[in-house]
Amino acid sequence: MKVVAFNGSPRKEGNTYLSIGIVLEELRKEGIETEVVQLGTSNIKGCKACFKCFENKDRRCIQNDDLNSFVEKMTEADGIIIGSPTYFANVSTEVKALIDRAGLVSRANNYLFKRKVGAAVVAVRRAGGTDVYSSINYFFGIGHMIIPGSSYWNLGFGRTPGEVMKDEEGIVTFRDLGQNMAWLLKKLNC
Repeated sequence: MKVVAFNGSPRKEGNTYLSIGIVLEELRKEGIETEVVQLGTSNIKGCKACFKCFENKDRRCIQNDDLNSFVEKMTEADGIIIGSPTYFANVSTEVKALIDRAGLVSRANNYLFKRKVGAAVVAVRRAGGTDVYSSINYFFGIGHMIIPGSSYWNLGFGRTPGEVMKDEEGIVTFRDLGQNMAWLLKKLNC
């Protein structure tokens, strides 16, 4: 089994990355392979609503950037984590582009991510994090994916890089999420 995690923050090793790492640590303890993709500084643009993906049905977007490699990784994985910082109560622009474009390519090709396990991981300074959590989970839900729960919403609090590691409740939430995601993946793949 494999889980691919997308770090939607431009900070390669900031709070979003650290939060994702807590979840991945729990997955690795259960023998699940993991990979982190640095989405936040990637070459990915927004959707142009051309609907060529519905015409071509080739599991690809016609735009020439990093998205198609991301769709391949998502298709090959059993689980997908999307992590985002909170920007004005929403996801980062790169996460939004991933959601819009990968979601459309998936729908155009008979729901490529159907029955995969999806989890949101959110870094937030103060407020707006539940909106980010919801936005990512809307993507998973409309794509026929399965979303594991945790002991709280998957939010880690911190502003400066590393500060999220002082959020004891957030750490427990991410550990619980990783354990629940591992359990669910094993049940689905037995």
